[in-house]
Amino acid sequence: MRRIDVIGITLGVFVAGGLAYLLLQLAGLDSTNAGIWSQLFLVAGLIGWLATYLFRAVTQGMTYSQQLKDYKEAVLQKQLDALTPEELAKIQAEIEQEKNN
Repeated sequence: MRRIDVIGITLGVFVAGGLAYLLLQLAGLDSTNAGIWSQLFLVAGLIGWLATYLFRAVTQGMTYSQQLKDYKEAVLQKQLDALTPEELAKIQAEIEQEKNN
């Protein structure tokens, strides 16, 4: 993530908190209650984002993990495509022999 992206996200969260505060005041809450509820919304959003991040990290669904997996598969596929039919048949025979043992 670039530095400008982080700055944009930070400003967006700041503006969202301010808008939530103003909307709650317009809905009839006093400034103290509107502040408490807007903070609650922001903290709940942060906890929700953190939960999705942890879920992706545990299930290996992160971008880097997926890119690494795709790269390894592409390398293996390229090596498989480079094999001659005789070499491929030999490898398949070895695999069958291992399955039988």
